[in-house]
Amino acid sequence: MTNSLPIQPVDRPVVGRIRPPGSKSITNRALICAALADGPSQLRGALDSDDTRVMIDALRQVGLQVEHDRVVKTIQIVGCSGKIPATEAELCIGNSGTTVRFLTAFLALGHGKFRLHGTPRMHQRPIQDLIDALAALGCCAVSEIGNGCPPVIVDAQGLRGGATSVRSDVSSQFLSGLLMAAPYAQTPITLTVGDALVSKPYVTMTLDVMRAFGAALGEAGRDLRQIAIPTTRYQPRDYEIEPDASAASYFFATAAITGGEVTVEGLTRRALQGDVQFVNVLEQMGCTVRESADGLTLRGPERLRGIDVDMNAVSDTVQTLAVVALFADGPTRVRGVAHNRHKETDRIAAPAVELRKLGATVEEHDDGLTIIPPADGLKGLHGAEIDTYDDHRMAMSFALAGLKVPGVVIRDPGCTSKTYPDFFVDLGRLTEKSY
Repeated sequence: MTNSLPIQPVDRPVVGRIRPPGSKSITNRALICAALADGPSQLRGALDSDDTRVMIDALRQVGLQVEHDRVVKTIQIVGCSGKIPATEAELCIGNSGTTVRFLTAFLALGHGKFRLHGTPRMHQRPIQDLIDALAALGCCAVSEIGNGCPPVIVDAQGLRGGATSVRSDVSSQFLSGLLMAAPYAQTPITLTVGDALVSKPYVTMTLDVMRAFGAALGEAGRDLRQIAIPTTRYQPRDYEIEPDASAASYFFATAAITGGEVTVEGLTRRALQGDVQFVNVLEQMGCTVRESADGLTLRGPERLRGIDVDMNAVSDTVQTLAVVALFADGPTRVRGVAHNRHKETDRIAAPAVELRKLGATVEEHDDGLTIIPPADGLKGLHGAEIDTYDDHRMAMSFALAGLKVPGVVIRDPGCTSKTYPDFFVDLGRLTEKSY
């Protein structure tokens, strides 16, 4: 893809149907559970992206048999019955947070020495809370340069089990990684969340995928502050992966800002992914949502209204909402997402910078931001070259601004390959443009 991509404005409400690719979050969770299972599994509807490829490559490097058919979107994987074949490996995991955090816990079940490293940004993303939690379970893992971030060295002799606490105020992926590895510890594990739990729906998703692969889970309080995991085994299975709800947010937002109507096929409000609840946020802004047997349909209103919303549970859609807020009447305040500063980029500071380029006034807070559209609405917005910070969600969300504002250019559009390589093709198909 080119180094920059001009976005073509639309001249009428966008109406159409689309099915995003499979969920990255579910694909990588299913890969871990299937890798530990007692035999071969098939994952159908699996996402093909940078994040899933680095997970697949890493599993192959530690001795797993994995066949990925990118055309029919299936992954065949032969589980290792909880016994990781390799005794050493050097694993490059790019900038995939799920991969480095899930694999660090997964490799703790093995016997040997493993090194996980990635991009410069990955080497700034915290993992010390997971390392500390693993230490209490008998695993020796360290941050190689002592800053609490990757590269990570895992010197594994299996997980002893017992009780540990894990901080989850920076990322719920620490808890999710521990949960998926826990059934194969030598003794049962009790996990206590030692601080505020961010992105709680992702932990619920983890538990749902574990159950789908036959894990016998113990008690988990409603607030998920303490979870008991008995020793058990995953069973191989044929597993269907939902379309990615985070990716769907861009198409729901397309309908919202153009006053159109878009149906996202394959998603319901009962999806495993918490980000499907982004439609509830858009409802607060004046959109209407209809659920049917084949998906969710969102219709945009004549005028959007600004809102005040806690997005802790749907934090991956904050950038999407920030762009929608450009076209609302009145300010929009986003709260509860302080942990977004530790993702692919600082997802509070970076959107603030780019929104200002387009003509908005933005107030940055510790836990979020306030977006104030120009007083004269659309007339006060103008085109700009948007920096994407090697963050796929910056590219996809800010492309939507260009549907209404002439002159929006997305720099490094290829960064969407992290989770959605064909995003601009699909956006073009929905909006009847060519990218």
